[in-house]
Amino acid sequence: MHRLAGEGHVAYFAGGCVRDELLGRPPTDYDVATDAPPDRIRRLFRRTSEVGVAFGVVLVRDLGPAIEVATFRADGPYTDRRRPDSVTFSDARSDAARRDFTINALFLDPLAPGDGQIRGQVIDLVGGLDDLHAGLVRAVGDPEHRLAEDHLRALRGVRFAARLGFEIEEGTFRAMRAHASELVGVSRERIGEEMRRILAHVSRVRALRLLAHAGLDSPVFNEPASSAPTPVLERQQPSASFAQCLAALAIDRHGLEEADDRLARRWRTALILSNEEHNELAGVLRLTRVIRREWPGAGVAQRKRWAVDGHFEGFLSLFSHQDDFVARVRSDVDRLRHSAGGLAPVPFVSGEDLIAAGFCPGRGFGELLNRVYDAQLEGEIGNQEEGIERAGELARAFGVQRSGRRS
Repeated sequence: MHRLAGEGHVAYFAGGCVRDELLGRPPTDYDVATDAPPDRIRRLFRRTSEVGVAFGVVLVRDLGPAIEVATFRADGPYTDRRRPDSVTFSDARSDAARRDFTINALFLDPLAPGDGQIRGQVIDLVGGLDDLHAGLVRAVGDPEHRLAEDHLRALRGVRFAARLGFEIEEGTFRAMRAHASELVGVSRERIGEEMRRILAHVSRVRALRLLAHAGLDSPVFNEPASSAPTPVLERQQPSASFAQCLAALAIDRHGLEEADDRLARRWRTALILSNEEHNELAGVLRLTRVIRREWPGAGVAQRKRWAVDGHFEGFLSLFSHQDDFVARVRSDVDRLRHSAGGLAPVPFVSGEDLIAAGFCPGRGFGELLNRVYDAQLEGEIGNQEEGIERAGELARAFGVQRSGRRS
């Protein structure tokens, strides 16, 4: 900022960092807006990279962490509903007027004398300070026009309102509802990324309510709208993963039996989930359904196998300790954990051990090995010798031949 100002340029902090400073929240990063054109920025700093030179955006890395420095601009039409077709380098007033919400259109001159609240002078050209004090998320200018330019702004508005504990200004909210169906035209990657930000925050429940009220949940999930309450989502820890929150929301919206693999695949497409996210979502839902149905009648071995499944903690996290069934499962697992051998003891018998004992690898061999390990988990065998003997008793049932020779 000193260097830009020293070279005769106007330079302000811009957007979310100013909003957060005024709210007493630590900003996650700082963006700079300036009247210096991109080529001038690149000459003034040694380490720069162009991330949006057509839009006047340059990353400056002279001080380590990258600082996004953008030239003041006015935007042309948004025919792709994502980014402007063209930009015109302009001044601070035009730059503020192109931004999404008034609370994100504030500037701060950190080198000017301040009023004591924060260092520097706030430049408010769109009424953002009044909305910040009133706790309102309001579109800059005409909300119909602003929301129509980029339909993802509706999701961003919901995220800001939920995170900050603000209300959405009436005209802005009407515009969100009016353009909700047009969200389907936004790339699924962008929608998925916005939903990651929404569900990663402790305000996720309020955000989901706002989404539903604004008619945005249907285009987000690419399914009929739902007004169902979200008790399972409400129980998730603040640090719960994106996939874990999706699993909770799936149960809230569809019920346990309908929250199945088909739903996980639909949401994978709707939100462009990664393989890891999809596997976690589908795995937690699948294990939850199985345990809910089968735990009471399952034997010790099966319960131990479920308890060490990679998705078991996800299942437990879906439900509160006040859930009688889950409390019983927790108690059962605690007893099994302290039983002889624990939950996942080292197998007495390996595949190599069976081969050395004369059992022939082939069809049914793996299932035979699993059945021997089940006997160990059940406490029916206590050592390798007993395990080999049990394998001999079960081999015929699984079609496993035994040569009789031991190596």
